[in-house]
Amino acid sequence: MLNKILSGTKYIILIAVLCCLIAAIALIILAGSATIQLIIKAFSTSLDAKAVKLLAVAFIEVIDILLLGTVFYITSLGLYELFIDEDLPTPAWLHITHLDDLKSKLLSVVVVILAVTFLGQVVNWTGDTNLLISGIAIASVIAAITFFLGWKMKRE
Repeated sequence: MLNKILSGTKYIILIAVLCCLIAAIALIILAGSATIQLIIKAFSTSLDAKAVKLLAVAFIEVIDILLLGTVFYITSLGLYELFIDEDLPTPAWLHITHLDDLKSKLLSVVVVILAVTFLGQVVNWTGDTNLLISGIAIASVIAAITFFLGWKMKRE
């Protein structure tokens, strides 16, 4: 009896799957809209060197939003594949069989997001803040994630 109840509760994960999917769609649509607005702005006004730099930073921020959307999408697919349908057709690189697979995929995307975030800070740097502290902090997190992922691969 308890076995039947517990096996039926796996579908509660559909709430998490749908929330992640809706968040992914929203972020991707917002990033698409921002991209179109930036392109219109770029071609409708004359841009000096500083404006081009700011435009580049804005595009980097759009990439950051797209990467976050990708994280939510991968989470949605991964949770669905883990709890609901393990035969979900996904590319080989996205096939998730364990929760650790999902964590590894997400941590890999987090590393890219951190790198893009730091790149945005570098491009937008005006000299009034210390980039070294931010860079060391981000590098430390990336190093810890890389160490963790490498350690997990050696264990498997």
